[in-house]
Amino acid sequence: MLNQEVYNFLATAGAKYGVGFWKPGSGIIHQIILENYAYPGVLLIGTDSHTPNGGGLGSICIGVGGADAVDVMAGIPWELKCPNVIGVKLTGSLSGWTSPKDVILKVAGILTVKGGTGAIVEYHGPGVDSISCTGMATICNMGAEIGATTSVFPYNHRMKTYLNKTGRADIAALADEHKDDLVPDKGCKYDQVIEINLSELKPHINGPFTPDLAHPVSEIGAVAEKNGWPLEVKVGLIGSCTNSSYEDMGRAASLAKQALDKGLKCKAAFTVTPGSEQIRATIERDGFSKILRDVGGVVLANACGPCIGQWDRKDVKMGEKNTIVTSYNRNFTSRNDANPATHAFVTSPEIVTALAIAGTLKFDPETDYLTAANGEKFKLEPPNGDELPARDFDPGQDTYQHPPAESGSVMVDVSPTSTRLQLLEPFDKWNGKDLEDLQVLIKVKGKCTTDHISAAGPWLKFRGHLDNISNNMLIGAINIENDAVNKIKNRLTGEYGGVPDVARHYKANGLSWVVVGDDNYGEGSSREHAALEPRHLGGRVILVKSFARIHETNLKKQGMLPLTFTDPTDYDKIRPDDKISITGLATFAPGKPLKGVVKHGDGSQDIITLNHTFNENQVEWFHAGSALNRMKELQ
Repeated sequence: MLNQEVYNFLATAGAKYGVGFWKPGSGIIHQIILENYAYPGVLLIGTDSHTPNGGGLGSICIGVGGADAVDVMAGIPWELKCPNVIGVKLTGSLSGWTSPKDVILKVAGILTVKGGTGAIVEYHGPGVDSISCTGMATICNMGAEIGATTSVFPYNHRMKTYLNKTGRADIAALADEHKDDLVPDKGCKYDQVIEINLSELKPHINGPFTPDLAHPVSEIGAVAEKNGWPLEVKVGLIGSCTNSSYEDMGRAASLAKQALDKGLKCKAAFTVTPGSEQIRATIERDGFSKILRDVGGVVLANACGPCIGQWDRKDVKMGEKNTIVTSYNRNFTSRNDANPATHAFVTSPEIVTALAIAGTLKFDPETDYLTAANGEKFKLEPPNGDELPARDFDPGQDTYQHPPAESGSVMVDVSPTSTRLQLLEPFDKWNGKDLEDLQVLIKVKGKCTTDHISAAGPWLKFRGHLDNISNNMLIGAINIENDAVNKIKNRLTGEYGGVPDVARHYKANGLSWVVVGDDNYGEGSSREHAALEPRHLGGRVILVKSFARIHETNLKKQGMLPLTFTDPTDYDKIRPDDKISITGLATFAPGKPLKGVVKHGDGSQDIITLNHTFNENQVEWFHAGSALNRMKELQ
């Protein structure tokens, strides 16, 4: 098996250190959490940005970097700057073509990809009860796309029903006893309030290239024509951690059945990704999978799959302009298929299914007609599907490995010649001096997500090998000097090369470097490699206009200095061939800005003020070289 070495490492490491292991085929962890671990009132952290999925069960589930999880497993308190609270008041009720996904697509359009940064989003109001528990999870899941710390719904009867159906009636009874503690306090004040009338909300589709570019489905065809986006839908993809519930699959199947009854199949290619083994087994038993296959769908493995770029796509050539529609949560450039010309749109599973049947963005299922095999015109009826299976869930195969009672004899084996696994070596400590003459490695132009910093897809096989995966560092970022990706000038040789190659050359020659970036740097996945790789390849500072929360913390954990311009226009003063010195580190302290001396090639200088968000403990991480180093010092 291609990944056997990695699975064996995870299984043996889990057994050795008392960690349960969900084997390959179990599903996506967020669905596993909802089905087994989340419950109203729990505080849970997870090493993925879509951990807030558990908010659909009234949980405070927060995405963090892996080093934060290490702290918690080691018994060290986890901390977070107290967030603001954004209230989203829901009135009316969902019906027809409108789905829970449309709530968060609308909110993303309002708040943008950074409007939720530093805030928890709390949904409330009379409209909440019209949304299923798994529908609430969908909304909370995609809250990551607005930068929110997490999102949460108040405990209600929909959550109780889900707990009962997933074998947790005792927790439902306990939640009932404490329900007054699991809903907003009367008269509570929010830092910001958004109101959405669900009865008036229309189906939405967001994209391309960013999840906050919101359009009503009724308008997307005209908008696409105006902007030159391809109208033909090449592939429709449903499922993922965001939208693979029993209800989602049932509603999609209800549309597929209507098409089949009229002699139609999908004009676009169509894929279905179950979120867990339990969902896969249950939709197989209840006939949904057969209907989805019959209409032209391919049921993929219970895994992230194309949502995170695990898609060996063959239907278009690299660089070929095309459109795909997904029920996923994220649609950054190249994310799904590594093709920067793919225009990816995110929407509900129902709309994906309808557009896959029609084969075009220029189709509004609420008003437009399809042509049956016999030539007659017909409209799709609004989707319908049961919230939960009438016959309970089919758990499918048992894929969970409990840690053994005695683990002393368990060996964790990592081959020194492995290309997939590599034991980490400690990063070097701070030398007690200012960081002098850091070379600008790349000045990044525009959006730079963690996908740009550390691409997923085929690179994921190297997640356990820091040196190998570092060969993807910043290969998706746009160089402001030439508007190119993965092409920067090596200031030591004068030649152009890939970003990781130039970084390695600088490191080999003792030249530390700095990355300069724009707003909301590091948005998206909580991908810790996006912080590990710069540190491994000789980076010391990431200097930007603003950071996404998780990435900023991840950089601190690895002994990097994430700094922001006090004056964002100072970004414009930095040239791609500059050297930058960071001064004031001898008195580095919380709330005290640092100075940057920007040295230009013509001999001139600019002195700029740089902010940071380090607290006292985090300053100690920097001094020690990383949070892990500091942890070892304290043993």
